[in-house]
Amino acid sequence: MEALLITPEVLAKIEKKHFVERKEIEQCFLSRDGGLLTDDREQHRTDPPTQWFLARTNRGRLLKIVFVQNGPTIQLKTAYEPNRTEIDIYRDKASTR
Repeated sequence: MEALLITPEVLAKIEKKHFVERKEIEQCFLSRDGGLLTDDREQHRTDPPTQWFLARTNRGRLLKIVFVQNGPTIQLKTAYEPNRTEIDIYRDKASTR
């Protein structure tokens, strides 16, 4: 995915803190079958808006992918295994595409 931008700082954080690799993030973008949700919490608002989704890697690992899209460029903010609340929110609010 050429349009996926992950800064060295974000990559270091997700690798060390969440044990997530770039290839897993790419797999999630390709395997996503639900909609995108916008993070509209005041402290997380960005322009363009921060979006997120849940998807599985090729090995079945469920990840939450958080990003900002500006034109064709997707800038990753973070990626990690979601908690129960995040799974329930996504299940309730994300429509299937």
